[in-house]
Amino acid sequence: MKLSRFAAFSSSLLLGAVLALTGAGAAQAAETAALDYVALGDSYSSGVGAGSYDSASGDCKRSTKAYPRLWANANAPSTFAFTACSGARTGDVTANQLGPLSSATDLVSITIGGNDAGFADVMTTCVLQSESTCINRVNQAKSYVDTTLPGKLDSVYSAIRSKAPAARVVVLGYPRFYQLSGNCVAGLSENERKAINGAADHLNAATAKRAADHGYTFASVVPAFTGHEICSGSPWLHSVNWLNIGESYHPTAAGQSGGYLPSFRNVL
Repeated sequence: MKLSRFAAFSSSLLLGAVLALTGAGAAQAAETAALDYVALGDSYSSGVGAGSYDSASGDCKRSTKAYPRLWANANAPSTFAFTACSGARTGDVTANQLGPLSSATDLVSITIGGNDAGFADVMTTCVLQSESTCINRVNQAKSYVDTTLPGKLDSVYSAIRSKAPAARVVVLGYPRFYQLSGNCVAGLSENERKAINGAADHLNAATAKRAADHGYTFASVVPAFTGHEICSGSPWLHSVNWLNIGESYHPTAAGQSGGYLPSFRNVL
């Protein structure tokens, strides 16, 4: 079974560490590469905001500093397919990203759902309009998460399982954007920041439940990003960037390497 290959991969990582400490040959440790990995999802997986985009990925903006690429570089899987794409919604994943999946796939990662819930429109509304309009728009997004998003997530998760029946699937969530009572002296009100953080929690909770119901692992990135939100002393997220609006509210390279990568690695 492919799951046994994944277990063997994890065991061989431990064996490799022991061999290194005991001075045994490095050849055995190289056997950890027997893993087939596919990275799906939206801009949080493609690496928008991290820079260093692969020109061949076009508007999908797949970064060499995105967590899937960093993990693949560190672990040298036997195959690595990176199909995550900026702006992707659930329907885009099922229509355009699942080609590399097969019965040979051992590991899948994905972030999805934020665009379906209207992430970009929520932030545009909150930046440009009144506090009450912002909070109303946040509540609309939360209602969508309650009523419509679960079925869309089910469609994606079922399609993944159909094409990769033996794969370990890790669904990663989204960070809270703001450190409340932080050091921002302008921009959104504290009530708006609190509402946006609450919406992120709401989305993560819904996503985690759907992932669990499909037997998938949910990896929260909120703990890793705590202390590194916008308005903190060391943010790992871009605030609004009028010169590069597409990178606004996305993880920096440090957010990918210090937030998403360990959150992914720690659940494997």
